[in-house]
Order: sequence, then structure tokens, then C-alpha cells
Amino acid sequence: MNFNSLKIGNLIAPIPIIQGGMGVGVSSSNLAAAVANAGGIGVISTAQLGYDEDDFDKNPLQANLRALKKHITLAKAKAPNGIIGINAMVATSHYEEQIKTAIDAGVDLIISGAGLPTMLPKIVKDFSVKIAPIVSSLKAAKVILKLWDKHDNIAPDLVVIEGPKAGGHLGYKLDELQNNDVDFDKIVVDIINETKKYAEKYNKEIPVVVAGGVFDGYDIAKYLKLGASGVQMATRFVVTEECDASQEFKNAYLNCSKEDIQIVKSPVGMPGRAIKNSFVKKTLIERQKITHCYNCLTPCNPATTPYCITEALINAVKGNVDQGLIFCGENAGRLTKMTTVPELMKELVEEIKNA
Repeated sequence: MNFNSLKIGNLIAPIPIIQGGMGVGVSSSNLAAAVANAGGIGVISTAQLGYDEDDFDKNPLQANLRALKKHITLAKAKAPNGIIGINAMVATSHYEEQIKTAIDAGVDLIISGAGLPTMLPKIVKDFSVKIAPIVSSLKAAKVILKLWDKHDNIAPDLVVIEGPKAGGHLGYKLDELQNNDVDFDKIVVDIINETKKYAEKYNKEIPVVVAGGVFDGYDIAKYLKLGASGVQMATRFVVTEECDASQEFKNAYLNCSKEDIQIVKSPVGMPGRAIKNSFVKKTLIERQKITHCYNCLTPCNPATTPYCITEALINAVKGNVDQGLIFCGENAGRLTKMTTVPELMKELVEEIKNA
């Protein structure tokens, strides 16, 4: 099938693919710039991005903000004609500072989930940056669209619908994920129709992109036929040369099978999807001792949390995978070889055209 470019206001991506944000440090400036240069939209995750700064342990906030500005500036320099976005989790501490730092660094797009980004319009007021909520249900979409309309007199520039097959934190109840009890295609169509009401009211195009378990060009074509304007993909980009994670992290994806992927409990209170390894097995048996708090998540209490998610994600991205939490999408077990971003984008485009 033929496809259109992804237009978000004055931002135009020739290929309607957004690379999903992956923290900690999995999608930083190198991956984001590569995707932007290849015609998609590159996204940097703001989650503990300063993990490899010298002063991260003592001053995580300043390290994170400094790293965020550095990586956005780097990505923009590497991809001067591309589109660079960030993914900012509502559940993170210092959310507002992260958004303001990203704007100051010249970011083009802010995608925000892990909670409803109710305050985002107020934070970005008077700036031209594009904003997009992540939703997983029609109910969530209705709530955020209505809130932004009523309190801020605006509509989103983009809506991301994240399905139950995604990696990382998921916006579904545990039983919905375990029983596969979600009619995702219907959710997609319903949210597209709901979004159209606000597109008409504000006389603007509001593209809707679909995320979670999107693996190949045939999946992309399916969602385009349902009425979506594009997709967001993360897992496929991990096994590229340009991905910012260690080779050991990438190898964990290449070596896992479908049976190795399971739903885990995150300290955020949301279920997540990750590769079953010795760390995950340990957390199921006993609570892990917290020796240092990075103050990363607003609902997290070091005295009761099952483990430190920052430490677990840093271990993983650096290559200490047995002691790390390796978030992944449901289809990670289908990955068999390393590739490059240009090769992957070319393959996906060919599959869409063949679909």
C-alpha cells in the first residue's frame, strides 16, 4: 500500500514511524538522530538520562537535566533536518524541569505518558513545541482531551495509543494483560474517532499513532488501514548498531524467546513487560534492599518498594544484564540479528508497500 508522511503541524516525517522512548539511556542522542536522519522521528527518553554523568549519584537532578540538554543538542546537530522528540514520564520526579530543559534545548516534540499529562499544556504555554499524550484506553483519551480543552483551550498535536503488547510500563490492569482481554483494534478506532471531534473543533489535523507490538511493515499497514497516521516502535530499534545501550543489552533481546518475556511488577505501581532473568526471578521471591535512593519516581517509597528501578535499569543498559531489568515489547523473541537504522527503515518501508 502507499502511505503518507506523518505531519504534526509544521513537522513532517517522510516515513510515518516514531521511535519509542526507552529509558534508562537505551534511546539517547545516537539512536534518535539516526532515526530522524532516516526519515522517522527520533525520541530521547528523559528517564535518568544522566546515569553516566560523574555526579549522578550525588546530584541526580542536575546530572539528568545537564544530560538531557546535551543529548537533545547532540541529536539536533547530528540530524539538522530531522525531528527530535523526548518521552517524559508523568510519574518521574522533576517532570516540569525536564520539560522546560528540553524546550530550552530546542526539542521539537514532547510525548508524555506513565500517567496522564494534565499539566503539560501549562508548562509549554508560550512555546511552539508540539505535545502528545500517551493513552491506552478510550476512557483515558476522553479524559485528557476534555481536560486540555476545558482548562487550556487547546487540543494535542498528536495522540499516541499504546497497546498491551508494549514494553516498559503499561497502562493496563494485570488481569487484562494476563488474560489477553483487550480488543485493541476497537480501542484504536474509537480513539481515532474521539480525536476527530477535537480536530474539527480546533480546525487542525491531529494525527494518531499506534504503539505496542508493532513489529513489521505489515503491522504498520494494518494500523494505517484502520485510520492511524503512523506508528511508534521501540523494540525493533534496540538491535541496531546505533542504539545507545550496551551490546550485552542487545544480546539479551537477540537471545530471548517468547517464553522468556513476562509481566513484572514495577515500583511505579504499573505492570511492565521485561525479559525473565535472574534479577526478575529474585524480585519475585524477596524484596531487594535499597542502599541509595535516586528520588526518580513520585509514588516510590524506598522503605517499601520491591527494588530500585533506577539501579536495575542502569545495570541493564550498561551490560550487567543478570542484575538488571530489561524492559522489552512482546515481540522481542522474534529478533534474530543485528541491523542498522537505515537498513531497518528501508525494510519496513518495503513491507508497507508490499502489504
